[in-house]
Amino acid sequence: MPLFRRLPKRGFSNKQFAVRCEIVNVCQLERFEDGATVDMEQLSKAGLIDSIKSRIKILGNGDLTKKLEVAAHKFSKSAEQKITATGGVVKVV
Repeated sequence: MPLFRRLPKRGFSNKQFAVRCEIVNVCQLERFEDGATVDMEQLSKAGLIDSIKSRIKILGNGDLTKKLEVAAHKFSKSAEQKITATGGVVKVV
């Protein structure tokens, strides 16, 4: 049997190059005061994310009743709609 058939095959892994985002739902933003600016520092102080250096994605799970100015790296369409429907502002960092 040839050598190339006897040796184990190893595939490509994208794990080291993948971009990982920490997820925050819209319902978790209810803990901030009305009219507040929510950015990475505020999310870290509230304990919603592990580090300020991590990338953040806001998802639209839950309801939002407060007017907030939210700054994050990514937003889902439903989260963006829920934030702007209450009069809030969405900022992509």
